[in-house]
Amino acid sequence: MFTGIVTDVGRVRAVRDTERDRRFEIETAFDTTGIDIGASVSHAGCCLTVVETGPGWFAVEVSGETLSKTTLDQWREGRRVNLERAARVGDELGGHIVSGHVDGVGEVVSVAEEGGSHRVSIRAPRPLHRYIAPKGSIAVEGVSLTVNEVEDDVFGVNLIPHTWDVTTLGELKPGSRVNLEIDMLARYLARWRETA
Repeated sequence: MFTGIVTDVGRVRAVRDTERDRRFEIETAFDTTGIDIGASVSHAGCCLTVVETGPGWFAVEVSGETLSKTTLDQWREGRRVNLERAARVGDELGGHIVSGHVDGVGEVVSVAEEGGSHRVSIRAPRPLHRYIAPKGSIAVEGVSLTVNEVEDDVFGVNLIPHTWDVTTLGELKPGSRVNLEIDMLARYLARWRETA
């Protein structure tokens, strides 16, 4: 589990297809001596398992399923990536409960300055848009955000200067593809409604 509060922006330092999956090596400011093999780390909202570590870097392997359902199929060397270590019992829950299971890939429709902040509109894939509600929570590229408004399949979020500056969201532009995770409560309520 994660909270959607990014604690480092890493960089893809190597990409390699293996006989099993695709392997990414990620440069990070995290103390990698404290990252266990098998640990979960959120990468742009996608929970991945650490398979190797070295000084200032760690490696993960990504399945074809994950590549087909996220933006990770576009990752190349040099790409900056929002990172978050898994939450521990007793940690401050500064964002919202995030599982690291990407529900779909959205597309940025517009980015506009608004005071010191930026308003970003994102088109969610159908039928995922049904689970996004005004003033609800959503994770975009692993960042916990509050939904401002929803109109059909497009929703808006407001990025304060801090979020714009310390995550990869400051690089968004129209056409950017972003990993989306809907609020966990919405997911379970929708399933309950389908089966009740």
